[in-house]
Amino acid sequence: MHARVITANVYPGNLDALVGGVQDSVMPEARKQQGFKGAFLLTDAKTGRVIYVSLWEGEDDLKASETSGYVREQLAKTTHLLATPPLLSTFEVSVHEQV
Repeated sequence: MHARVITANVYPGNLDALVGGVQDSVMPEARKQQGFKGAFLLTDAKTGRVIYVSLWEGEDDLKASETSGYVREQLAKTTHLLATPPLLSTFEVSVHEQV
């Protein structure tokens, strides 16, 4: 399993709009992507810092979501709310447990 981590800071007063946009627009599109296994949006209302973690079945699925334009399209939906450019990183998931 692989993960894409996107970090950024949201302009003051825009956190609720970002959360709503991810829930209503980004997540439905994510569920359509091959190999998509879930996601988390972590927020800090005090600092405006947000971390979006998406999980992918394999590295090929993660890369395909980038080359297809999916990631760029989804970021375009929220970048107007961000005070800092989004920073994208990818990782191999070494430990994953669901309860």
